[in-house]
Amino acid sequence: MSHPVETVRHSLSHVMAEAVVKLHPGTKVGIGPAIEDGFYYDFQFPQPLQPDDLPAIEKEMRRIIAGGASFVRREVSKEEAKNLFADEPFKLELIEGLADGTISVYEQGAFRDLCRGPHVDSTRDLRPDAFKLRSIAGAYWRGDEKRPMLTRIYAYAFGSKADLEAHLKMLEEAEKRDNRRLGKELDLFSTHDEAGPGLIYWHPKGGRFRVALENWWREEHYQNGYEILFTPHIGKSWLWETSGHLGFYKAGMYSSMKIDEDDYYIKPMNCPFHIMIYKNGVHSYRDLPLRWAELGTVYRYERSGTLHGLMRVRGFTQDDAHIICTPEQIEDEILEVLRFSLYMHKTLGFKDIKAYLATKPKEGAVGDDTRWAQALESLRKAVDREGLAYEMDEGGGAFYGPKIDLKVKDAIGREWQLTTIQFDFNEPERFDMTYVDADGQRKRPYMVHRALLGSIERFFGVYLEHTAGAFPIWLSPEQAVVVPVAPAFDEYAKKVAGELAAAGLRARADLSDDRMNAKIRNAQNSKIPYILVVGQKEAEEGAVAVRLRDGTQLGALKIADFTDRVLRKVRAKALDL
Repeated sequence: MSHPVETVRHSLSHVMAEAVVKLHPGTKVGIGPAIEDGFYYDFQFPQPLQPDDLPAIEKEMRRIIAGGASFVRREVSKEEAKNLFADEPFKLELIEGLADGTISVYEQGAFRDLCRGPHVDSTRDLRPDAFKLRSIAGAYWRGDEKRPMLTRIYAYAFGSKADLEAHLKMLEEAEKRDNRRLGKELDLFSTHDEAGPGLIYWHPKGGRFRVALENWWREEHYQNGYEILFTPHIGKSWLWETSGHLGFYKAGMYSSMKIDEDDYYIKPMNCPFHIMIYKNGVHSYRDLPLRWAELGTVYRYERSGTLHGLMRVRGFTQDDAHIICTPEQIEDEILEVLRFSLYMHKTLGFKDIKAYLATKPKEGAVGDDTRWAQALESLRKAVDREGLAYEMDEGGGAFYGPKIDLKVKDAIGREWQLTTIQFDFNEPERFDMTYVDADGQRKRPYMVHRALLGSIERFFGVYLEHTAGAFPIWLSPEQAVVVPVAPAFDEYAKKVAGELAAAGLRARADLSDDRMNAKIRNAQNSKIPYILVVGQKEAEEGAVAVRLRDGTQLGALKIADFTDRVLRKVRAKALDL
């Protein structure tokens, strides 16, 4: 009988707990849930556990699996459960928090655990070659920094050996593509904890990518009917009190600063500033929709332990936009935003895109049910009309409105959230936003928050790992490098690089003291798309010998022909060379 992989993972966590308490007597057990790619279990060891201890635990787990013990469910009273786990303080705490009545306990062999289940029938249903203990880490009991620090053992687990091996191979590839590693190797960005953790320093090459990306972003927004705004970085506390951020989001904001006896806050979001611009005048229904976009840098406090390269930072630039429209316009606006998002992602080379529709949370939501229903229906219709696969995220909407999240799969199969299309029934009320309708009455507009790439920093991290630093030609920081075969041809190399630069390409001549082969190797390691080798023949013919970064040789091309070829690919936003 086959079992769901989540059931297999949770059953393996019990097997691991049994192995641990046998090998390390006196260990107290915490909890052991299944997670996305395996499971973990928290323990309090009498002596510190070391990574070198994991192979012995794995070996004991395989011995237990071979034993074929059945997983037996028992239902006991609360008092009986306390007696069964009298020597387990963490289990006793969990039992105290359960409602009176029967409590389920699972046993396999000599080991028992407090658990709702389900589990496989027998340890023989578990594959001894389909799991691997991966690491240990510290974890506070129940996530509370004031509670005991436990030792968490993480493991990978899948339904088959092949699935495990595929996952381990993906992780190996992911390590090679890690944005922190590539950022250093390709000299794209850096972070400096001594100057402030979670803040990104863009190097010249990273800056080249960013400028190319942002220029395209601005051009596309103008072509899609947006206007681009620029707003301040700080605002008085009144602004954040009115928006609700100080009530709902203060823990994620930086401390206030006193200016002229007033409290100011550095902005965690751009939306209140866009609303202030809207309220600068009276708007008619004829003015709507308004589509306002901003590459606005915001600052949010993230705990130091959660910071991670480009993926989790404290200062970042959102590709933000707000659409303000009438209720009658909302369906068409949502559809256009979705189409715009899909166009952007597909241009960047993402092909596998999935939508997640988040509905009204059970508690704390603002806005009447009619508006929520209409908003959700407009999201659903847009997704259906685009033929996009989607899942419902029941209760996953923010308190101020439903949303669509678009997630893309990268080159090694990982899913990343980029786009969010979020309704907001909160701020239009709080700021008393209105427009004058055709009947002369003031009415409340709909407002939609929208980010296509999410943030420039995080998107760059995702894209860096997706492409492994081999960016498409139109986004490459350096598009071509000219390599002379000997110093005698340095002047010709400079001439070629100059002509390419004059045509609008990002090109340079490598006039270093390295030998030709070393220069070619350096260019390939730097992921430069085109490597142009020049010598006597090329100088006489006004040509270049073209190599691609993967080693493919295209042969000799006239400088003008090469320039035309590359410019066509840049204009087409081509993904190939």
